[in-house]
Amino acid sequence: MTSVITSSLTPPAAGESSAVDNRDLACAVRVLRTEADALVALADSLDGAFLRALDLLHGIQGRVVVTGMGKSGHVARKIAATMASTGTPAFFVHPGEASHGDLGMIAKIDAVVALSNSGETHELADIIAYTRRFGIPLIGMTRKAASPLAEQSDVALILPPVPEACPLGLAPTTSTTMMLALGDALAVALLERRGFSAADFREFHPGGQLGRALLKVTDIMHKGADLPLCRLDSPLSEVIFEMTAKRLGCVGVTDEAGALVGIITDGDVRRHLTPELLAERADSIMSPRPKTIRPKALIVEALRVMNEKQITTLFVIEADRPLGIVHIHDCLRAGAA
Repeated sequence: MTSVITSSLTPPAAGESSAVDNRDLACAVRVLRTEADALVALADSLDGAFLRALDLLHGIQGRVVVTGMGKSGHVARKIAATMASTGTPAFFVHPGEASHGDLGMIAKIDAVVALSNSGETHELADIIAYTRRFGIPLIGMTRKAASPLAEQSDVALILPPVPEACPLGLAPTTSTTMMLALGDALAVALLERRGFSAADFREFHPGGQLGRALLKVTDIMHKGADLPLCRLDSPLSEVIFEMTAKRLGCVGVTDEAGALVGIITDGDVRRHLTPELLAERADSIMSPRPKTIRPKALIVEALRVMNEKQITTLFVIEADRPLGIVHIHDCLRAGAA
């Protein structure tokens, strides 16, 4: 005997489908606008407490320990990751694990940022007590000023009293969005205080498209035995041999002190081609003052200079001495385009 199971979830009729779609879109718009309004309220509420928190985090010798339970814990992990990638050493400690040995990860030179919507999360009690016992700076992020977390904190960052986007007012939505944004505000403000640069940022993001965009010319340049160089008095027969061997279409010309003073390109050789050319010296056809770039420049800058000057190579120099050479094809292969 065969039984047939039919679903009670029948698809809506054509007319009903449009109405359902409209309700869904209206719900999504309501959530986003509620959270956007909350962020505006948060921005308007910032005061001296934010500056004190910033001073505290900027002044510590150790690391920033970020903690929280549940949804606040997920946000805390992201805040720690953002700080760590922007020049502020930070890591996440789970409150439950802290009570079972991980408190030993928190040093007296560190600071703790604790997240709790209610400010009454009991799993945070041991971390709070630990910071008070050893004089470790504590920054609390909560919506309730009259809560254990806020009252015990050296600096309490109080979120504005705005409703959750959840229609039941239960699921953490608006509150976690504000915590996340406030963590970003702290991380970026610390970044700017430290003068954290794009080159510094690249050191923490070596992978992916971002890492490629932040490569420096020293990461891709030809150097050492691959660097095409000759002396001012080198015969052009040697210059042409060097240019052919290094296959970069040019040779840098250096003086007796090793400073780069000129460049000879394959175009220069063609323009001066005569039966007597091979007996000439390098300085007879070189172009003086070649275009160069500093070692710490990003490859995107090198590509821009080559495009603007309509050239294909740049010597990388320091104190007038050539350290390497970068070709436009090197920049393109590295993803600078």
